[in-house]
Amino acid sequence: MADDPLTYRRAGVDTGEAERAVRDFRTAVRSTYTPEVLSDVGAFGGLFAARFEGLREPVLVSSIDSVGTKAKIAVAAGRYRGLGRDIVCHCVNDILAQGARPLFFLDYFAASSLRAETVVEIVDGASEACRENACALIGGETAEMPDVYREGQIDLVGAVVGVVERDKVLPRADVSAGDLIVGIASDGLHTNGYSLARAALFERGRRRPDDLIPDLGRTLAEELLRPHRSYFRALHPILEEGSLAKAVSHITGGGFYENVPRVLPQGVDAVIERRAWTPQPIFSLIQDSGDVETEEMFRTFNMGVGMVVICPSEVAGAVVQRLRDAGETAYLIGEMKKGSGGVQIV
Repeated sequence: MADDPLTYRRAGVDTGEAERAVRDFRTAVRSTYTPEVLSDVGAFGGLFAARFEGLREPVLVSSIDSVGTKAKIAVAAGRYRGLGRDIVCHCVNDILAQGARPLFFLDYFAASSLRAETVVEIVDGASEACRENACALIGGETAEMPDVYREGQIDLVGAVVGVVERDKVLPRADVSAGDLIVGIASDGLHTNGYSLARAALFERGRRRPDDLIPDLGRTLAEELLRPHRSYFRALHPILEEGSLAKAVSHITGGGFYENVPRVLPQGVDAVIERRAWTPQPIFSLIQDSGDVETEEMFRTFNMGVGMVVICPSEVAGAVVQRLRDAGETAYLIGEMKKGSGGVQIV
């Protein structure tokens, strides 16, 4: 007897779920549209009218990233909305480090099998973050690939395009000894270091995502799924003034040791005083559970500082105060000294 006719669904891909997801998140996506958006949900490409009023020499800035293995925590907990916020805020912070404001964002979601509810939850979170960052969610893609991802696996990637006036592109070339370093607090791990965190907490520490941790005041899953914080609203007005910040570093994968040198010229070191702030309890929990050396912690995690701003010494105090007035937790955490373009944690 002949086999039943083969269909895409029988082969493992249910296009109906993707269509249902698009139908359900259409309103959320449209809520992010700015007047420059000329296309609609479902178009083959996103259309954006490139009007940059007030800019003499506009420079486009782009970035792309993923939420990494934080997605595994979301799957285990069955909570996905924060991942949408994560990917938007991560990318917005990346281009903010070069002085740019976001224009539009695109996302890509892939899984072993699509569930419309999961996709809608992620897109709703991304749409919320886009609205908060004055950024249009102009396009996206979903992919169901059972032969690529194991059952239950998901991946989320995002890309952002922003703009900055050419003479305000960061970092500036005049970062020098004597400049002060301002740190802006993170909301925990953000989206980096999760492979080490999972190994320390779940494998060596024998904990589970739903374990309630008194020092955290929440379960491990709730702590690890705290969304990536965006610094755009508080920091961009400061960067626009041109004279208050010389360089900005987004502390992501690679921690302090890899991210801060990306904005330093040769001839100076960033000397950071680790006693200038107290990292959130999750970091000591990871370090103690996995017996992780302190240098490795600062090389992997943000250690409670999501953004670093290098300022002229005479304005650093004012920058800290303005960030605090805007709702951020900020503090002076170090100084630039003669060196070779590296980082010293003291």
